[in-house]
Amino acid sequence: MLDHTSIADLRKSYERAELNEDASQADPLMQFDQWLGEAISAQVPEPNAMTLATVGSNLRPSTRVVLIKGFDAQGIVWYTNYASRKGLELAGNPYAALQFHWVELERVVRIEGVVEKVPAEESDAYFNSRPLDSRIGAWASPQSEVISGRGVLVANAARYGARFMLNPPRPTHWGGYRLKPDNWQFWQGRKSRLHDRLRYTLLSDAGWLRERLAP
Repeated sequence: MLDHTSIADLRKSYERAELNEDASQADPLMQFDQWLGEAISAQVPEPNAMTLATVGSNLRPSTRVVLIKGFDAQGIVWYTNYASRKGLELAGNPYAALQFHWVELERVVRIEGVVEKVPAEESDAYFNSRPLDSRIGAWASPQSEVISGRGVLVANAARYGARFMLNPPRPTHWGGYRLKPDNWQFWQGRKSRLHDRLRYTLLSDAGWLRERLAP
């Protein structure tokens, strides 16, 4: 077993950049667009990966990593199985949180808001743009259900591949979600643990309120 003392002693000094009110965007979507673009340009591993947190009817939170597939003034979009654990939890409680962690840039973005399904035609368009094996996979995997072994997935993929050939339709249990943000936080690591942390809160009639939080 790992030496817990050695884990507790792990340290890193964050000194790559800074985040201040004068240099940040007034609109959090524009700040996110800037940071995501810089993460992509820096070729950090999977800059599009984000942690999605949902809460079930038992009030227990759960997280998993999903991939952002689009964003605009309406919100942040990803695609998944509606019958999965996250889908069932979102059906019961539409409030969720997202987090991006770009380790190499010493940056974190946190986003909170309410989630809704994207229109069917939007899900259809994205589904049809996916590689064939991914489209078959959407049929083959009963996501979050207990299965007896990997052979179940292989057999399902073979069965649906033979059934649909090159044109599998989008399953009704699969599609997109959009989180509509009402709270953003941007965190930039700084030296001596005096990190920069800006929060944007949506005001009903006056746009976004930007505030600095203690780290």
